[in-house]
Amino acid sequence: MKNQRGFTLIELAIVLVIIGLLLGGVLKGQELINNARVKNLAADFRNIPVYIYGYQDRYRALPGDDAAAEAHLGNAADPATTGGTIGNGAIEGAWDSVVATDESILFWQHVRLARLAPGPTVAPANAAAIPAFVQTNSLGGRMGVSSTPPIDDMVGSYFVCSAGIDAQFALQIDTTLDDGVTTTGSVQAVVSAAAPAAPAAAVAITAATTGQHTVCMSF
Repeated sequence: MKNQRGFTLIELAIVLVIIGLLLGGVLKGQELINNARVKNLAADFRNIPVYIYGYQDRYRALPGDDAAAEAHLGNAADPATTGGTIGNGAIEGAWDSVVATDESILFWQHVRLARLAPGPTVAPANAAAIPAFVQTNSLGGRMGVSSTPPIDDMVGSYFVCSAGIDAQFALQIDTTLDDGVTTTGSVQAVVSAAAPAAPAAAVAITAATTGQHTVCMSF
């Protein structure tokens, strides 16, 4: 019977080193992907003030709340008609409104007709058409803007919210844009809801937190 030769310690060590390098490369690659996602999400938030200030600079009015939207943007523009006062300097309606004629919905039409943002310019006919009309973040979650505070004790003139964000991404967004604490400052978070909800208390996110959250930024 022939002697069977096994692996030497050196060979085993080389294999373990190779496995370690492969695992390290995979983890580093995942970290780079996650960092890129956070940067894209942060850019989504930064874009909204650009839209608002760009529109105000051009038309001296607020997108969604523009009383002269048709004169400024053409007959394709729709004035908001439900539950608000047009031209009062506030974007009325919840950020995640399901009312097609709310100012917070027509905000998107106005900034797109002004060529400040990409996307469809035909206002939604009803609630069912809203998801395909409003902007989504880089993860596919809904985005919105409103002058109505979405989180208890959050202050500001405008509030940008972005839904469907994993807890750890939400924490990194807060660290990038604010103070790294999701219950204080200009960036806060709540647990994502399946339907529009009244203002809720901000939740603390730690390294151990899981689940999807809605992140809001005030300015």
